[in-house]
Amino acid sequence: MPLEIRKATVADAQNIARFSRKSFHDSFADQNTKENMDKFMTVFSEDALAAEVKSPENIFYIALDNNTIAGYIKLLPVQNPLEDIAQKTVEICRIYVDKERIGQGIGNILMKKGLEAAVDLGAKTIWLGVWEHNSNALSFYKKWGFERFSEHIFMLGDDRQTDWLLKKELS
Repeated sequence: MPLEIRKATVADAQNIARFSRKSFHDSFADQNTKENMDKFMTVFSEDALAAEVKSPENIFYIALDNNTIAGYIKLLPVQNPLEDIAQKTVEICRIYVDKERIGQGIGNILMKKGLEAAVDLGAKTIWLGVWEHNSNALSFYKKWGFERFSEHIFMLGDDRQTDWLLKKELS
């Protein structure tokens, strides 16, 4: 059965929350304290994810393999992100792929879907924040043509971390 990509519904929120907690933990637990990870993980509670999925401002696409989430992308159409960008933009808030499935093209499929959705929404720029020490993600975004334009502080529990802000112009 091929990978299915579809827009998430509120019925998917529990599975997205579970997947988000596992994916975030798999990616960052080795570089952070348990206390800071535990404090941050509340953003992936079922209630929080249900509210995010329900919100008309957020757009989630999930990649399903045999009805199991293999990855997802969360988009947020916004105006003027932290830089003087006058045209309409879309933020990639999250793009997560199951650690066991990295390298199988799921991230590429989700990125392509996110770029298509941004163009369909009339965005001229798509942007995201990524931890400065996440070399795999930085390489992935560079391959897709994203360029650094700024940075901001990301709080992981009590730890002040630096996220690089990257953008890509859409045609």
